[in-house]
Amino acid sequence: MAQRPFHLAWFLSQGYGPKSWRSAWPGSDVARWMMPDLFLDLARGMDRACFDYMIIEDSSNVPYTYKGSHDTYLKYAASAPKLDPAVLVPYLAQATTHLGLVPTLSVSEYPPYLLARLVNTLDHTTEGRMGWNCVTGSNDGAAQNYGRDKHYPHDERYDVADEFTDLVTRLWEAWEPDAVVLDRENHLFADGSKVHPVNHEGKYFKCRGPLNAPRSPQGRVPICQAGGSPRGQEFASRWADTIITEGGGSVASMKAYREGVRTRASALGRNPDDIKVLFLAHPIVDLTMDAARERQRQEQATAEEHIDMQLSSMSRLTGIDFAQFDLDTPLPDTLTTNGHQSSLAKWIGKTPRAIVQSYARKGGIDFTGTADHVAGMMQDIMEEVGGDGFLIFNTYFDRRYVMEICDGLVPELQRRGLARKAYAHKQLRDNLLEF
Repeated sequence: MAQRPFHLAWFLSQGYGPKSWRSAWPGSDVARWMMPDLFLDLARGMDRACFDYMIIEDSSNVPYTYKGSHDTYLKYAASAPKLDPAVLVPYLAQATTHLGLVPTLSVSEYPPYLLARLVNTLDHTTEGRMGWNCVTGSNDGAAQNYGRDKHYPHDERYDVADEFTDLVTRLWEAWEPDAVVLDRENHLFADGSKVHPVNHEGKYFKCRGPLNAPRSPQGRVPICQAGGSPRGQEFASRWADTIITEGGGSVASMKAYREGVRTRASALGRNPDDIKVLFLAHPIVDLTMDAARERQRQEQATAEEHIDMQLSSMSRLTGIDFAQFDLDTPLPDTLTTNGHQSSLAKWIGKTPRAIVQSYARKGGIDFTGTADHVAGMMQDIMEEVGGDGFLIFNTYFDRRYVMEICDGLVPELQRRGLARKAYAHKQLRDNLLEF
């Protein structure tokens, strides 16, 4: 039996910020990183290669956790600066025809009505290509930018997100699908009996509703989620249409993660086939195995040369200043975080130096080689895991990398029948549910 195709998406790690300024192929417009040009090239490549969607990661502060200072972050343009991802979306939509567009919008930073209205508007203007990457926020610096001293405790943030998402989805559906009549003869634009206030009064939010715009093409737009902790996975199993995860970095743990999501979704009365679990992958593709391995070696060397950059990233994710630890002493198992619990759990018992060295492998499985080799690996892994696809990422990518993936690796996947050669649908949700 032929293996069914799998989904491909792209995780725009470190969001709408400087990307290729330090690479060997920086492009001719390094000072213009804030313009959408590089991202338009990426989006066009993805549209050509029939990817499902691009997630635009985001955070909304200049971090200061590492050494109590923002200097290291700004030295490397690591996690700052970032421009607002929602502003990039219309540019990407204009440059593409089918690609799904998924900005990160935090429940800690938007009122529910404002977020619901923004996503509804973007879904209208893209004709049904929007998704929402729902995050809870983890760094207290961002909370302080929005008038709070710190974030809620980790699990309570998901209680907030549950109520927030319930309210947002009800706002999206407050206009019935046929509420807009457009009857010119009888001067009836919309049937008021088919537009409903939500009158929500919960523990965290209060909102009258309805949205002041009709239901968008997808109505309830696909929700993307990346919760790695038990509470995060519970939230994702309830709400997510697609989940982004490392899956633990081994084929066995990827399979276990996906099966766990599907079991929880079934228990909540959902069809587990409606949730697409995509595993992060950082392919290094070149014409020969030796050339690809040499590039990997250079990435590893760069990671070790700029060890403070990696440690500052670890500090930002967890709220723990990793400058305080000896590089060659295993991290104590007494560490706790109100930030990314799944990240910290992976690091406990390892030395900071070993963690930094693993950074260059980008999540465990080593997708390094020719297009044929990497495609074969992806084929074997998906066959073992059961689905649903991969989420490509390269934090500081350049135009060369876009070509290598979209015009090198993906055609090889298509040749094997593992990736779609044409879009069957116009809207993101339908493309996600195609297989």
